[in-house]
Amino acid sequence: MKISRLSPLALAVSSLLTSTAFSVAAQEVEKDSPTAERTERISVLGSRIRSDGLDKASPVEVISADVAIGQGLSTLGDLLRNSTVAAGANQITSATSTSISEGGIGVETVSLRGLGANRTLVLLNGRRIGPAGTRGSVSAFDLNIMPLAAVDRVEILKDGASSLYGSDAVAGVVNIITKKGDESTLNVNMSKPQDDGGETLRLSGSIGRTFSKGSVRLVADYRKDSELQRGDRDFFDCAENYYFDTVTGERKDVIDPRTGSYHCNDLPAGHVWVYDYAQYGGDGTTNVPNGGGASTLLQYDYDGNLAQYLPPFTADPSNPAHLRVPAGWYPVNYSRETAGLTNSSHPFQSLSTLVPERETQTAFAQGEYWLTDDVTLYAEALFNRRETISNGYRQFWNLFHYTNDGAGVLPDSTLSPGWTGAQGLSSTPITDHDGDKITVDYRRFVVGAEGSLGDWSWDMNFQTSRSDGDYYSKLIFNDAIRSQEFITESCVGTNLSVRDIPCIDLPWLDPDFLNGQYTSEQRAFMFGDETGNTVYKQHTFEAVISGDLFELPAGIAGMAFGMQHQRDEILDTPGAVTLARNTWGTSSAGITAGKSTTKAVFTELQLPLLRELPAVERLDLELSARYTDVSTSGNDTTYKVGLNWDIAGGLRLRASQGTSFRSPALYELYLNDQVSFPRVADPCANWGTSLANGGISQLTADNCAAEGIAPDFRPPATSNTAVSGGGLGELVAETSTARTVGLVYTPEWTNFSMSVDYFDIEIKGEVTQLTAAQVVTGCYSSTEFSTEPLCNLFERNDLGQVDNIRLDYLNIASQFNRGFDFIFNYNKDTEYGQFFASYNHTIQIEAAERLLPTSPVENEAGRLGRPRHVGNLFLGWTMNDLTINWTTRMVGKASEMDKYIADNNKNTVTYWEEQVDLDLSTPSVFYHSLSATYNFSDSGVTLTTGVSNLFDKEPPKLSRATNYTDRVGTSAFYSQYDFIGRRLFVDITYSF
Repeated sequence: MKISRLSPLALAVSSLLTSTAFSVAAQEVEKDSPTAERTERISVLGSRIRSDGLDKASPVEVISADVAIGQGLSTLGDLLRNSTVAAGANQITSATSTSISEGGIGVETVSLRGLGANRTLVLLNGRRIGPAGTRGSVSAFDLNIMPLAAVDRVEILKDGASSLYGSDAVAGVVNIITKKGDESTLNVNMSKPQDDGGETLRLSGSIGRTFSKGSVRLVADYRKDSELQRGDRDFFDCAENYYFDTVTGERKDVIDPRTGSYHCNDLPAGHVWVYDYAQYGGDGTTNVPNGGGASTLLQYDYDGNLAQYLPPFTADPSNPAHLRVPAGWYPVNYSRETAGLTNSSHPFQSLSTLVPERETQTAFAQGEYWLTDDVTLYAEALFNRRETISNGYRQFWNLFHYTNDGAGVLPDSTLSPGWTGAQGLSSTPITDHDGDKITVDYRRFVVGAEGSLGDWSWDMNFQTSRSDGDYYSKLIFNDAIRSQEFITESCVGTNLSVRDIPCIDLPWLDPDFLNGQYTSEQRAFMFGDETGNTVYKQHTFEAVISGDLFELPAGIAGMAFGMQHQRDEILDTPGAVTLARNTWGTSSAGITAGKSTTKAVFTELQLPLLRELPAVERLDLELSARYTDVSTSGNDTTYKVGLNWDIAGGLRLRASQGTSFRSPALYELYLNDQVSFPRVADPCANWGTSLANGGISQLTADNCAAEGIAPDFRPPATSNTAVSGGGLGELVAETSTARTVGLVYTPEWTNFSMSVDYFDIEIKGEVTQLTAAQVVTGCYSSTEFSTEPLCNLFERNDLGQVDNIRLDYLNIASQFNRGFDFIFNYNKDTEYGQFFASYNHTIQIEAAERLLPTSPVENEAGRLGRPRHVGNLFLGWTMNDLTINWTTRMVGKASEMDKYIADNNKNTVTYWEEQVDLDLSTPSVFYHSLSATYNFSDSGVTLTTGVSNLFDKEPPKLSRATNYTDRVGTSAFYSQYDFIGRRLFVDITYSF
């Protein structure tokens, strides 16, 4: 019998997995059969031993691709993110990818248990599939590559399996199984939100044919995702502070008197910041509100109505140090009343991208040739192109310029007519010259052979993948902006330092310039674009042989032995402007190039210990071990031990413990000096007042004073510079231990089944990258300040600002993840049709990390983006050709309040000299989908139509709390929540 052909047992497995929404385990196929072990051998996720498909010690969840159609999901990423093993952590989606670097804009990955995408192994038909993306931080498989049209089901192994599959199977394994058989289809899938933005269209065709000597399947897929702009949804377009009265609970947000609504406090742009030095000239007085600092903004009266709400800007005629400005300029944001008049929501914002426009084209082919009765040749080819377009807006600024007459305190400038006084000025124009276009071409080939030698089965294959991505970006030239800093006269007649073009004077105090209106000459001088390229290649050879080893009293011992050789290479070449270090205000980097070679041998042993005894119908021991040698990280041996105990009456206990050895990803080793510009809250800023208000601890204040920083020090309101790099030569491999214990109940007397699994994963020496805030805060909160290593990772510039923060990858962190997975299934045949129900639920007891070896363990379970509870309820009814499905997805409540209180010693925030309450909590959110499927059997057409997010549930609202919440507008911005809103979907499939 050919291994590649479907026998009755394999057909039973396929039928079960494709007809149910969720399954207790992939191995829950049938009860013990004395002859099954010798009649058919199939591959089961979680084991390298080809066996009869019966129960294994590892928990495996199976999700049919048909589930996605019934819920209005149209991508593999959507399907996997809804699994409870992934939904408990914030995932990288096309929307959230715009603010991260791992894989670039538009990438979608999956992170099981929230342990990171590079700790989740993704397989395609049981074989590795290489990473894809752009920029220097590519390391994970991009789910955009594999269209749902080619997918039959997804198997998720929910415990560590590094000893079987390799170092990146720390949190588990996702195995994508493609469709097989002779069915051919044409498919149209559409989704239309009730509000504009976020529409999707997918067209696909698939043909499968079996011949006398083999089979072949071809799939072609086209998908278009329309852009969702911030202005398309009101809850994303206005960033209210969302504060509340501590007594009455009423809203305390500032009102914008021009609209009568709560003030939209997003990106203040088109202003002039004032640095007041009037105390050093004239009579020492000032006419600048909040004088002596950089907290006052000047705003131009574009609409001609500020005079209705603000007093005129006046100066003492006898005091030359007082600030004088041209007509139409008013100070704002220096009091509660003036805060509401601050322009912080520019029209450019509404046009910026929230979910990028994306177009994907895929061709997939797989086939096999039955060379003999004992040998089968097989091959796969995958081609994918993804184009992603994202549009943005941004602020830029002149760091410091002077008034026309500095009153003898500051230099005089000929570039500021109409502006006089002892004040420094920093202008903040805005522009929509900001955006990216990503084009990634991906190809993957697999060739292999499998066969049998008596009772032994063998498989050897070679896979090669190549991701070639171009990333086009709009940018601002650094030499153009730097040429304007601290100058007092025209730069005309000089050339720029990098591009060597003639300098022009920019009208930094012109209202139109500040508002984003530029001449063609100014645009050419300031703005440009570039294209970088990232190539990631992976080649893997693997060979496995498995079969019967010897016979024991309780059955036949099985064994598998294999080897793997893998080579990874990355070459990221940023655009010419970035390489010249001439981009302003955006990350820049050098060329990231590196490679690694992984060699491994592994073995697995399955020992039947007991059979047919009281309370022991079956007891098996599963052992596996792997020796791994990585050219960049050394070598180690990992193991896994599993116990599978079939007690009686359908009750089964399973348990396992395994270790892992994860070599750092190439970007963690070779990333070449990536420069970014984060905004870091300086703990020493005005530390005297902060200490009095309880904003910082006495320890932090003492450390700031020890460095000689004045209690009233106010750093410039500009971004900080941070430099990230790889840790080659310093980084070592991570190690981890994963434990699971579970009960499975599948009674024969009913169609009910359930499983409960406890999981416990601990990662040590985790490769991580500290944020700029963690470095700076960790320095000044250290009890060993004089010798604290974190303090050596940054410096202060001439203005006292924290600068040149070093953020290389380090082996310092630990992660801990514990909890329970529950799965319940039930189906019932009646004269009124078949009813079926499934419920999956995951409880996170601990999702903790220890950032530094001396840091306390910080449990994030229950915090924003990490709800303790997530669940999926699936209800269905089928009668004849009609199926009705109802799905409810639950995202549990979460809160950042405990963390905020621990850090700030209070549960309020100071808002215009008043204590107000924050809302840093989200309630439990339920998303419902309803669909109906009708099979027009005579014509071969299947129609599914329905509504996703049936009750149009919006993302929860959160208060503004820097470093505690991820918001867009006033809404929580985490992958668990629906950004699109209610939408209608239709899926039409023609089978032939």
